[in-house]
Amino acid sequence: MLTRRQLLQSTTVMALGSQLAQERVLQTAQAQANPIKITAVKVFPLKTQLKRAFGVSISQPLDRTRRALLVKIETDAGIDGWGETFPILCARGAITYQIGPVLIGENPMAYRQVMKKAWGRVFSNALAVGAVETAINDIRGKVLKQPVSELFGGRVRDRVPAYASTMNYLEGITPEELYPRQAAEKVAQGFKALKMRLGRYSVRRETKIAAAVREAVGDQIHLMADGNAAYSMKGALDMGQALAELDFEFWEEPLPQAPDYAGYERLRAKLNLPLAGGEVLADRVAAKRLLDRGCFDIIQPDIGLCGGIGELLFIAELAALSAVQTVPHCWGGAILIAGTLQTLSVMADPTWGHPTDVPRLELDESENPWRTEITDISFQVDKSGHVPVPSGPGLGITVDEQAVRRFMAN
Repeated sequence: MLTRRQLLQSTTVMALGSQLAQERVLQTAQAQANPIKITAVKVFPLKTQLKRAFGVSISQPLDRTRRALLVKIETDAGIDGWGETFPILCARGAITYQIGPVLIGENPMAYRQVMKKAWGRVFSNALAVGAVETAINDIRGKVLKQPVSELFGGRVRDRVPAYASTMNYLEGITPEELYPRQAAEKVAQGFKALKMRLGRYSVRRETKIAAAVREAVGDQIHLMADGNAAYSMKGALDMGQALAELDFEFWEEPLPQAPDYAGYERLRAKLNLPLAGGEVLADRVAAKRLLDRGCFDIIQPDIGLCGGIGELLFIAELAALSAVQTVPHCWGGAILIAGTLQTLSVMADPTWGHPTDVPRLELDESENPWRTEITDISFQVDKSGHVPVPSGPGLGITVDEQAVRRFMAN
């Protein structure tokens, strides 16, 4: 006799196997109906000089430049796709010299086959794979004349609540002056949720700053804080206690992330507000290890860091099995935002009822020209604090390559 748990597990495995088999059949049919080939995989390293230096708690000194890495995949059908990641951990070289060459001649509609080759060439360089996977999905959606969300089962929401990723440390102005004013400005724009950076100064000083922000926006606005790995255990606990008393929604990554988010399960057990983290997760394997340890109440994979849209959705399903909410990390330009919106539109609600804590979009509000100057869509919240999910084919945006080239670095 099977126990109820064993029956559910076996049923889940069978259902997953059936789903994968159906996906393979569908992708094979799509590839046969659309026999297109990849002809080029191009990388665009971007750099801009900031008008004013800014950064987080551990930015020593504050950043005066900003960088990104874009990927463009071209096909013989004249249809191309775009992806975005971060120019670190040899992502540029992995795409240029490893992934790109093996994808030439492949049919991007054969998604699983193409992604198997991409992962296999780089020993799990998830940053490189994430950009490529996003671009592949952009192409698939354009070929099928569907948004990317339709490639992953169809959207459950057409707009997504967003929180302003704002209140960074800014050169020439104290956070006491900047944070309350900036918070009030973002609320006036329509945001119902805001996140601030903490950890550069003492807990006592920054507790007063957080309190001033709460007073500036009132008790109906959701507030979050990111420690950016600046704290020891005691500091993280003390600041977390202060944030809980101010009714903050979560406390993000206050301890160092490496190695392997050490100490996060102990911190979570002592905190009385949700602990968020996981933005540097490389893939589902890393996510499962941290979920099994009980490190987070909220997990934050990033499509540009964890291997792409498909990998993030897999991680979200894993997290749901542990009653952990997924709120993706998204600190980048328009391509990353568009891909994250398509992903969020597909993610399931956290409960079967009428949940109010549906997945949110992190919308970076700091200076970033490739969020505002390289595509036809400039992502803005409406008065209810939501951002619409692009409905056009692929990612739903049009990238201006000439604009991209204006920001190219060596």
